Amino acid sequence: MALSGEKTRILVIDDNPLDLLVIAELVKGYPLLENCGSFMNALEGYEAIRSIRPDVVFMDIEMPVLNGIELLRKIRSEVPVAIFVTSFAEYAVEGFELSALDYILKPLTAERFAQTITKIDEYRELKRKSDAYQLMVESDSLTIKEGHHQIRLSQREIIYLEAMQDYTKVVTTGKPYLTLSSLSYFLEQLPAGRFLRIHRSYAVALGHIRELRGSEVVCSTGRLPIGKTYRSAISRIKL
Repeated sequence: MALSGEKTRILVIDDNPLDLLVIAELVKGYPLLENCGSFMNALEGYEAIRSIRPDVVFMDIEMPVLNGIELLRKIRSEVPVAIFVTSFAEYAVEGFELSALDYILKPLTAERFAQTITKIDEYRELKRKSDAYQLMVESDSLTIKEGHHQIRLSQREIIYLEAMQDYTKVVTTGKPYLTLSSLSYFLEQLPAGRFLRIHRSYAVALGHIRELRGSEVVCSTGRLPIGKTYRSAISRIKL
């Protein structure tokens, strides 16, 4: 899926020149992506971010002087979308806690890059609409105020919830909505026992699980990943 609307300006920080080249080549396949610079030094990248103000920053984690986690802490309020591209899976929890939109393990493939671009596009589109959304959680339903309209959804319509930086996307049988709350907070408002956290970024409605398949949950809209931390709890589910 290609990005829609205006150009999306990206900046890339990685101390490996081959990885910088891979992203630069992949960007060329998306006319609405504009590469505003590639940097091998996190400190130079930091100064460039403050000067250029890109829409999206792709960054490695293991870098000299300043690593990606430390860098994101410094720039969090200045970057709308941050994405890690790294060889180290062990930083994923910390990355998502810092509201990274995506966490990609190297080697970066065209298919995985396309998934990330789709996520960026969807996040920015939903975020444009989110200022009009207000949410009230009731015992069996959600009331979403969208502009001048109020929409009441049965909680049974919710298929899964996805963390998207500071927001939670509510995927229903009809359409997705974005709410300005963290996934953890959102789950605290919902009745216990109806939704199951399966990943740092996902919680699925138990009633919409169709199958447990290896490291994935198959639900009514497709497949969702199971995080290692959540596998033991998921193994106890009876469908």
